[in-house]
Amino acid sequence: MSPNADSHSQSTLCVHADDPLNTLPASADGEITDVAPALHVSTTYRFNKDPEKLVEAKDCDLFTNRDTHIYSRETTPNTTRLEAILSSICGGRALCYSSGLSATFAAYTYLKPKKVSIGGGYHGTHGVLSIQHRLTGVTKIPLDCPAEDLSPGDVIHIETPFNPTGEAYDLQYYADKAHSRGAFLVVDSTFGPPGLQDPFKHGADLVMHSGTKYFGGHSDLLCGVLVASPQREDWFKGLWMDRMDLGSVMGNMESWLTVRSLRTLELRVTRQSRNADKIVDWLDKGMNDSSIDDDEGKAASDVSLIKPHVTKLYHASLQARDPSNAWLPIQMPNGYGPVFALHLATPEMARRFPSYLELFHHATSLGGVESLVEWRAMSDETIDRRLVRFSIGVEDVEDLIEDIRGALRKLEAWNKEQERGQK
Repeated sequence: MSPNADSHSQSTLCVHADDPLNTLPASADGEITDVAPALHVSTTYRFNKDPEKLVEAKDCDLFTNRDTHIYSRETTPNTTRLEAILSSICGGRALCYSSGLSATFAAYTYLKPKKVSIGGGYHGTHGVLSIQHRLTGVTKIPLDCPAEDLSPGDVIHIETPFNPTGEAYDLQYYADKAHSRGAFLVVDSTFGPPGLQDPFKHGADLVMHSGTKYFGGHSDLLCGVLVASPQREDWFKGLWMDRMDLGSVMGNMESWLTVRSLRTLELRVTRQSRNADKIVDWLDKGMNDSSIDDDEGKAASDVSLIKPHVTKLYHASLQARDPSNAWLPIQMPNGYGPVFALHLATPEMARRFPSYLELFHHATSLGGVESLVEWRAMSDETIDRRLVRFSIGVEDVEDLIEDIRGALRKLEAWNKEQERGQK
């Protein structure tokens, strides 16, 4: 029996949504007995040995006839299994791509808007739109543009939570704005994977994930995902046919690895998000002279470390404290995401700080089980050079706080040495 997305929780669906695929092809008998799905490495598959069952290309509907695999640009066992799980947990028909940016490119190739209302966010998305501008003439307009600037078929593109700060946008507001003009809402929900956020509940038409991040979860694969709203079922077929011709499909190994990773998605993401909330709260209290813990001496010490060095702190959990953002706990009821950012006092502090950490790897990307930190100027030339982005992993949160505390001590020592040298 197929697991029911309406009666089972996400954690159950991550493990069992692909159970109906545990059967052998029609040409064989019985069931697949492997508990762990097999890795299929073939790119091509044999046709039926019975000449009477052969279907010529002119009569073959590849979109609906997905029980028999022919060629990996169309379907494969691993990708079909992965898309079954993603469709179940994301609440719409899911398609997988070779990377998040290939998924974004596919979305805009299919939708062909004349205008895209967009803010800052991931620089790669803006790179995709630059290519689309060369191909179709699409133009970017501000995210806060008047609704009257939008026309039918245009797109509002929202990334929430937002890269690199981890702050959130009100999806329902932008969905209503788009739909009032016949435009569409495309949501990059990479920073808010299933379990933290469901954009379709708040009016999204198409959702994109860089599955490289939380779906993969182990920093060892590239993956992109598009999910069409149940109200946009016709988009799924169009996107599927486009993908077959664009060739931007996932490899067998990456699909198999992502299935492996999805089994623990909820476990990982909820812990990562809780860890981030606690670290942000600790930093915020230090910035605002609040009591950090029961040890007054330690609290005072933390304030003296944090306040002189951290000048700004960004995270959706901080937004949620504002009564005017009552929409945010509704949109993200189970946590505010594992990514946050801060400004250090100077660009030179931001350059040095990641190297003073021991548990955090100084690296780009995010979403893995390990905690990462990045001086964001290394990846995005448009960003404030004081900004440092954190991607929180599944380690013990007190160990992570102690690591940040130690790095701030080293930063303080370096700063004092610089001051002495200037005298």
